[in-house]
Amino acid sequence: MTATISERLSSTGTANALELRGVGKMFGALSALADIDMTVRPGERRAVLGSNGAGKTTLFNCVTGDFPPTTGSIRFFGEDITAFPPHERIRRGLRRTYQISLLFSGLSVLDNVYLASCGVSRGRFSFRRPRRDDALMASAENLVRVVHMEDAKDTIVANLSYGQQRQLEIAMALSGAPRFILFDEPAAGLSPTERRDLVEILTGLPGHMGFIIIEHDMDVALRVAESVTMMHNGRIFKEGKPAEIENDPEVQALYLGGGEDG
Repeated sequence: MTATISERLSSTGTANALELRGVGKMFGALSALADIDMTVRPGERRAVLGSNGAGKTTLFNCVTGDFPPTTGSIRFFGEDITAFPPHERIRRGLRRTYQISLLFSGLSVLDNVYLASCGVSRGRFSFRRPRRDDALMASAENLVRVVHMEDAKDTIVANLSYGQQRQLEIAMALSGAPRFILFDEPAAGLSPTERRDLVEILTGLPGHMGFIIIEHDMDVALRVAESVTMMHNGRIFKEGKPAEIENDPEVQALYLGGGEDG
């Protein structure tokens, strides 16, 4: 008998959260990714670092299905999702944030999180107003608290600071109890205070909820990650624990180098 979506989401078995084997991505004659092999355990928190143009965001796009890989395979909790469209990956518990926040600017914070919760639920096409005891609204209220925005829940998104918008996007990514999240530069443009708040939010996520974070701020990335993958020119350059990567002379030289956006 074929397993239901809920059964797949509640059962991880011994499969890794994410397995990439020989993943490559070509844009015409340009090789953006080449021979990417990566294994991430359930619940693991990993940082992917590298200078601009290293291929980090392209890697995320391949995992989420925004740009399917040209070569190789991607497995999510043991299931081959290489050819799946983005919405099928979302249904299986994969979430992602973007470098530029994608929000409903004319709605409130709570409404944004509620709509995100509706989008990953069975009743996502309903036009009925939520009741006071609506389970999705209760979930949205809880997620607003998780990202420390309860005092701003009725604020229109267009009136939020940039840092608050990044916090809101994290709350939306948490909708529907994801199993794994990809965070694409969540600290970009944040003040020192907002970055400390971001670290607290990420380190406070449930232990079973793994994630990969792309981040130029090494202080943020190395504080929230337990493992690090360093990329360069579309390839994996080096992997290790945060302390190993931070103190590696080759990594320091490469990370401080220039490049083009990626």
